[in-house]
Formats: sequence, structure tokens, C-alpha cells
Amino acid sequence: MIRAGINQTIMLSLAMVVVASLIGAKGLGEDVLEALQYANVGQGILAGFSILFCAMILDRIVQGGRK
Repeated sequence: MIRAGINQTIMLSLAMVVVASLIGAKGLGEDVLEALQYANVGQGILAGFSILFCAMILDRIVQGGRK
């Protein structure tokens, strides 16, 4: 149960990356926000995939001990 809670907390924080960039936070969310502002589809897809891969890697690390 605790590992599931940690996992959900990590996923929620990665989901909030783009929202945090709206108030001036730096990082991957800034790239997504910039792509949305200038309608740059390629940059938005690449930035979105980078957030997705970070989430997948962290998910596998947290679930790694569970077998």
C-alpha cells in the first residue's frame, strides 16, 4: 500500500509539471508550454514523450522490488 502511494505521488507530480510551468517553474513543462504557445507540434510531442519516459522509468524503479 505504501509503495502504491509513493508511485501515485510520483505520477501526480509529473502530471503537474506542465501546470507548474504556467506559473514560471522551469523544466520539462516549460518546453511543453512553449510548444503550446507557438503551436509547435513537434516540440510538444518530444517534450511530452520525455515526461512520459521519465514517468515510466520512475514507475519501474518504484515497482522493481515487487515480484
